[in-house]
Amino acid sequence: MEFQLRAEFIELDNMLKAMNLAASGAEAKQYIVSGAVKINGKVETRIRRKLHSGDSVEFKENQIKIVGQN
Repeated sequence: MEFQLRAEFIELDNMLKAMNLAASGAEAKQYIVSGAVKINGKVETRIRRKLHSGDSVEFKENQIKIVGQN
């Protein structure tokens, strides 16, 4: 899967919501703080972690590549 940036970055919780991987912001935050999300192979617990082009997100069965704006 790919996520196309519309700006310089997107925050992790907002990306999970935008990809419909979390039903709400509260649900996204719970996933993140519980250690269920990895960025570039490392567990990430910062809710507002900025994702930039080239970052890779692992969540449940999903591998998401962050790609830059065209």
